[in-house]
Amino acid sequence: MSTVIIIVGILLIAYAIYGTVMKARGKSKSSCCGTAEAVITKPVEDTDESHYPYRYMVYVDGMKCSNCATNVENAINGIGDVWARVQLGRKRAEVLSKSEKTEADFVSALGKTAYTVASFEQITE
Repeated sequence: MSTVIIIVGILLIAYAIYGTVMKARGKSKSSCCGTAEAVITKPVEDTDESHYPYRYMVYVDGMKCSNCATNVENAINGIGDVWARVQLGRKRAEVLSKSEKTEADFVSALGKTAYTVASFEQITE
């Protein structure tokens, strides 16, 4: 019986070492998004803030890592004529827009993802 316990202990230690090495090498699928690969930010063509007269703050539930933030940014930018910049620590996206948007626009954009709109506000200056 004690031999079985020792073998199980050795296997658990080996598995832990293997997982640690794979994570250190960047090959572990341990991010909250299920991938170790970085999600690529899709570039916004127009980065001149003066072209965006509308400004929104969209608070997002479900973001836990930089891949989550990039996924949210890409989803919102997919609306068109917007430029989203996500602040992961604050769990929000500052969105500049060339046309007026509603909360439903952002809910719809994130509806295709694992993230949800917690709250929404238009910022007036």
